[in-house]
Amino acid sequence: MKKVLIFVLAMLLVIGLCSCGGGESTDKKGRSIGVVAKGESHAFWQSVRAGAEAAAKEKGYTVTFRGPASESAKDLPSQQEMVQTALSNNVSGLVIATIGEGFTDMLSQAKERGIPVVQFDSGIWPKDAEALDAQGKNPTVASVATSNTLAAALAAERFFEAVKDDIASSDSYVIGVIQHDQTRTGIDRALGFIDRFTSLADADESTKGRYRIEKEVKPGDADNAYKTALEALYEKGISALFMTNEGVVKQVYDAIGASGGKYDGIKFCGFDAGSKQIEWMKSDSNAELVGAVAQDSYQIGYNAVKQLINAIEGEAVTQTVDIEGIWWDASNVDQMIANNIVYEG
Repeated sequence: MKKVLIFVLAMLLVIGLCSCGGGESTDKKGRSIGVVAKGESHAFWQSVRAGAEAAAKEKGYTVTFRGPASESAKDLPSQQEMVQTALSNNVSGLVIATIGEGFTDMLSQAKERGIPVVQFDSGIWPKDAEALDAQGKNPTVASVATSNTLAAALAAERFFEAVKDDIASSDSYVIGVIQHDQTRTGIDRALGFIDRFTSLADADESTKGRYRIEKEVKPGDADNAYKTALEALYEKGISALFMTNEGVVKQVYDAIGASGGKYDGIKFCGFDAGSKQIEWMKSDSNAELVGAVAQDSYQIGYNAVKQLINAIEGEAVTQTVDIEGIWWDASNVDQMIANNIVYEG
């Protein structure tokens, strides 16, 4: 009996030690979150990663952050493998932004295993989401992304103020728009800008009827497509230009530098950030970059992981989180960089 009693007491002591070490609840030990983004090395995604890791750290979770080499179709198999690896590693939850279709089987697995998923940035492609909904196997609990429409509308508001007097003194002021692609992102940014700019200009008696908007839509940045779009709009007599993403800004800035002053006097407005856009913003170019609207990439990552952890822990989840754009210009660019909103790279 003494031997049995000693054994029981010893086992109770071991159990007690295992249950109280370190002040951290055992249900959180080893909890990991898989984040599969559309990229990994670009400064935008590095800022997203910083936000994701900060939100995870607050709740005692760890993040594995991965993304393909590019957002092109050739890297889709690589991203699919990343998602499968995360599921095979028994993550507690998954944050995902896909570069194409073909994730229904993997996401069905997540649903069956009770692994919640938050889509962020461009999220899961519509056909995959529709297929998952039809099967009743969609594991998505929340969506976190920049509202491209609202961000572009903010750009329109600031840009209108910058060119308002020019329009008022002209009989036919032309505003150009280069839409970077034909995806939902490109469409929403172009329309968000055009709709808001039109409403402001038409509501002001000094500008109503004195302007028109011309748009060029390109399928992507290959073969200097955006430089071609700039030239086409120049031929239409633009005095101002809105560019819907960083890729457009880069090509336009290069074209301006090689033009010998051809585009001097035109006012420009950008979207996103990047080293070239920062350089242009700080320069004294006669082709003025008035400002740009940036996505708050840090908050995208932070809020995506925050909602995922809420789902994991059974707390209230906000199903749609719209991250607003932030205006930046030469007056606040350095502060925006310090705040992880405007990124270099």
